Amino acid sequence: MDSDKSEACGRCSMTAVVDASDGEAENPFDGERIEVDADEMRTVAKPAIVLGRVKDRLDEFATRLTYGR
Repeated sequence: MDSDKSEACGRCSMTAVVDASDGEAENPFDGERIEVDADEMRTVAKPAIVLGRVKDRLDEFATRLTYGR
């Protein structure tokens, strides 16, 4: 497959399915690309980052408490 037609969203996997089908399916490369604006991505990712840091601190605390480190 050409690397310029590959996308991280899974369309390249869809291409394999279309290639294996009878050829009457829609082309997965037709239409607009599926992308998220960078600002929107940061807005969505912030809670996950904060929760990940809280989890890390809780893990460190539990390890110190358990093993006396």
